[in-house]
Amino acid sequence: MLTMEDIIRDGHPTLRKVAAEVVLPPSEEDKKTLASLLEYVINSQNSEIAAKYSLRPGIGLAAPQINVSKRMIAVHLTDDKGTLYSYALFNPKIVSHSVEKAYLQSGEGCLSVDEAIPGYVPRYARITVKGVTLEGEEVKLRLKGLPAMCFQHEIDHLNGIMFYDYIDKKDPYKPIEGAISIER
Repeated sequence: MLTMEDIIRDGHPTLRKVAAEVVLPPSEEDKKTLASLLEYVINSQNSEIAAKYSLRPGIGLAAPQINVSKRMIAVHLTDDKGTLYSYALFNPKIVSHSVEKAYLQSGEGCLSVDEAIPGYVPRYARITVKGVTLEGEEVKLRLKGLPAMCFQHEIDHLNGIMFYDYIDKKDPYKPIEGAISIER
């Protein structure tokens, strides 16, 4: 089981590398790694397990965050309608996106970043993601709202990009023209 001890922190070189594609079909080791990412995110949202193992709650985790530079992410969250998005994906890729932008009103956080970094993170309002599940099934997901924000955050990790790279350094809360504000 992964704990906060397994998660590398901001400044670690792996977080700035472009992760390698996972060779499909995945090895048993890659399957185990991907399953452990999803397990962490689910466990971190369970208050008893999180308290017992000192897990910081998260809604997504990417393999580079546990120092595995491979294209794997796990996401576990519900949208504003209560729909659960629980996915562990190999080689996730954004295949299309809206012109319209969106951002989280409360800003973003990251399990690899210990301090709060205030500011708006502009992202695409709607995206379509393709990836391969643990079961080897190719999925195509159309996402908006919080799920879209989360998938973009995790896929950025695969490309060596941190959420705060998008924040306007001079004016972190500068309004993003025409963007949808999403409450979390």
